[in-house]
Amino acid sequence: MEGGATIEEDMDRAGKQLHPTEAPRLRAFLVGAEITSKQSPWKVEDSLQELALLADTAGLEVVGQLYQTLSRPVPKFFIGPGKVQQVAAMHAELAFDVVVFDDELTPAQTWNLEKELGIGVLDRTALILDIFAQHARTHEGRIQVELAQYEYLLPRLRRQWTHLERQTGQGGTSAGGVVGLRGPGETQLEVDRRVINRRINWLKQQLADVHRHRELYRKQRRQSGIPVVALVGYTNAGKSTLINALTDAGVHVEDRLFATLDPTTRKVHLPGGREVLVTDTVGFIQKLPTQLVAAFHATLEEISEADVLLHVIDMTHPNARQQERTVDETLERLGVADKPTLIVLNKADRLEGQHEETIGHLVSEQGLPRTYVAISSQLRWGLETLLSRIEQTLSMGMIELDALIPYHRTDLVSLWRTHGVLESQQFEAEGTHIRGRLPGEMMKVFDRFAISSGAR
Repeated sequence: MEGGATIEEDMDRAGKQLHPTEAPRLRAFLVGAEITSKQSPWKVEDSLQELALLADTAGLEVVGQLYQTLSRPVPKFFIGPGKVQQVAAMHAELAFDVVVFDDELTPAQTWNLEKELGIGVLDRTALILDIFAQHARTHEGRIQVELAQYEYLLPRLRRQWTHLERQTGQGGTSAGGVVGLRGPGETQLEVDRRVINRRINWLKQQLADVHRHRELYRKQRRQSGIPVVALVGYTNAGKSTLINALTDAGVHVEDRLFATLDPTTRKVHLPGGREVLVTDTVGFIQKLPTQLVAAFHATLEEISEADVLLHVIDMTHPNARQQERTVDETLERLGVADKPTLIVLNKADRLEGQHEETIGHLVSEQGLPRTYVAISSQLRWGLETLLSRIEQTLSMGMIELDALIPYHRTDLVSLWRTHGVLESQQFEAEGTHIRGRLPGEMMKVFDRFAISSGAR
């Protein structure tokens, strides 16, 4: 298996390009564009405000910004040449270290801008990848982020390293210490690309192992009959605070974008006694890099396997409606938009009072869905109602059953109580007479004790 010391040494050079914001508090200037040919619920000013928060999370100090309205991006610079000159003039005045664009740039656009401006240029994708690299804690998370970074870096090698055009001799050792990679007349660029491609292949193998491991885990979980509830939502909507409130999971919570990346799964008991697994997933964001969606495929599969989704929305955010639409669009991309979903309006503690009329007015004002559960994860307000709604939603997908369980099989009564809904229980001469609902996968255990049943 690849990925040993020689690969790591050879990637040292590339690794410096994967964390462009490591230096503390580099000064950044933000550039955005409102593309009129694209339908977006986001105003360019709001998108730039979010970009500023991303920059702060990455360790940058924002010193200024500008944007331009265009019918479509300009091929050479993304923005018009006049705006490029305006950025150059602002650089002379504000002395910033890097320019950050609010959209993903092509490699050619990045090269042209850096040549024209004489300073480093990042795009939103590079910034998000850098934040993910800083915040990934688990082995799986680091692999996923590193894969996304290298796939982003590969087509941009020419601008990253000034020595890439140098021709090499026959054979020999590359700068990073890998022997035998360089052929006669092969450029340093080709060597670097080959090394990174090897690393990408190795990372994909590692993620394939993660996928197999998760699939085994999910198979065991399906056989156990324990349903899964997945938390989804925009970054910083309060999902981690919610899972902590429900389970005392101890997930790191911080009022920053992408404060947590690695998924957490914990067991929760519903009011009727049934057990469910609650999984916190990575937060979504507008213009989510395609590299991240692909790299986090194994993690995002948890959403596709869930029985119910809790779409957590920060109802107090001024862009709550836009964030909700962004999450819905991402769920459509993942092919899970038809999952049973509960809308959870979070952060009620930030409102003046927690009365339904106040929340209802905000829902109407923001244009949010009219069917919801309002909660405060911080104050643990509304959680009982949320758990009851989860129980009701899960019950809708269960099968009705009327069964007589022999007294020597009291373990089955406990099993029913844990995985299903027990609506009535009577003790008779032959055993315990139970009416209720069960997940479809549990029916084979109880079928032989059935007296009558609903739709199968």
